[in-house]
Amino acid sequence: MATNRQAASSSSRWRAPVLFAVLAMLFVLEGTVRNAMFSGSWNTSLAILNMGLISAITALGVNMQWGYAGLFNVGVVGFLAMGALAPVLVSLPPVEGAWAAGGTRLMAALLVGLGTLAMAKLAWTRTRSGLLTIVVLIAGFVAYRWLFDPAVVAIEANNPARHGNIGGLGLPVLLSWAVGGLFAAAAAWAIGKVALGLRSDYLAIATLGIGEIIVAVMKNENWLARGVMNITAIPRPVAQEVDLQNNPDFVEFASSWGFAAAEASGIWVKLSYMSLFLVVLLVIILLAELALKSPWGRMMRAIRDNETAAEAMGKDVTRRHLQVFILGSAVIGVAGAMMVTLDGLLAPTSYNPLRYTFLIWVMVIVGGSGNNWGAVLGAVTIWFLWIKAEVWGPALFALLTGPLPDSAFKSHLLDSAPHMRFIAMGLVLLLVLRFAPRGLLPEK
Repeated sequence: MATNRQAASSSSRWRAPVLFAVLAMLFVLEGTVRNAMFSGSWNTSLAILNMGLISAITALGVNMQWGYAGLFNVGVVGFLAMGALAPVLVSLPPVEGAWAAGGTRLMAALLVGLGTLAMAKLAWTRTRSGLLTIVVLIAGFVAYRWLFDPAVVAIEANNPARHGNIGGLGLPVLLSWAVGGLFAAAAAWAIGKVALGLRSDYLAIATLGIGEIIVAVMKNENWLARGVMNITAIPRPVAQEVDLQNNPDFVEFASSWGFAAAEASGIWVKLSYMSLFLVVLLVIILLAELALKSPWGRMMRAIRDNETAAEAMGKDVTRRHLQVFILGSAVIGVAGAMMVTLDGLLAPTSYNPLRYTFLIWVMVIVGGSGNNWGAVLGAVTIWFLWIKAEVWGPALFALLTGPLPDSAFKSHLLDSAPHMRFIAMGLVLLLVLRFAPRGLLPEK
């Protein structure tokens, strides 16, 4: 028995290094081997890796909520969208004429809205009068709309072809990543105060609906981030490719490594992003691991495993749930800001639940909920498969249908090949749930 336990412990100790080594080898093959399976391009390999790292940070946020506390957040897309607003409102330069047109009135409207909520809470706390509370809310709403609506009309009428939005503050883009976390945390606090007292299935429904509401607001409030007209040219924390290509020193450096300036500039920029993303990821993992192994982390897992017993021991379950819900959402918001910075584009129409909620949950489940390193492994692995399935699917279908004669059935199969990624994700999830139900790197 002792020998079996030692063998199991040794296998468990080596599982994570081996799996991460296999994953690293896939990225090396993607960068060096050119055939039907791999592109042979370091630009492609690093582009997949960078989005994988951002997905890993998102998965860490979901893992804090689900793996630590058992909170089923189905509104991940909404918190990513909240984080995505930060680079627009923090790092873009101010839009000329926007603040003069309606900025002051807009800020006054927001202050009136916050003041109304505070007064309504105070009225209810002091008097317990529902009528007085309703009167305060109605009066505050009328005052809010009286200030807000003309301000929005004036801002959206300000050079609508190019802007029509309030603009940003012109601050460093790296600062916007932290602000993105604060935006998502604020939204999580508001949602949590209402929904965290509900049963887990009701919480899932509430977060799903609120996530879609956040995305819908972004699409329709043009004054905020131009809505469906999108925001481009978002500042970036790394060099521009064209600037590197016009730098004689860089061109000489690229030539010394056997790369053309255009290819080398893309690799350099992606390596710069990768370095920044790795720093953020490692800092979050360090803090998450310290929290998980602290008395607070043990308390959260005790609440997750048996809320009734935890309440009987005097723990405030709702308050602790709110804490971890805010922390996890803040991490998701940081990832949302990083994603917009990487793309240089905010397109609210691209935020769909399939990509930004379902796929993130697949990453957490495949990696191993409750294990931070498992969430990272699952995120990067699933993102690699998600991208490559679009290439491998048609190649596989072409191989399988090669012996078949030309027919409508064969054409249908070949036309369906681009949807292979959805089949692949479902197949991976089923296999993991069948053979490794606790994930590739289970929680200890």
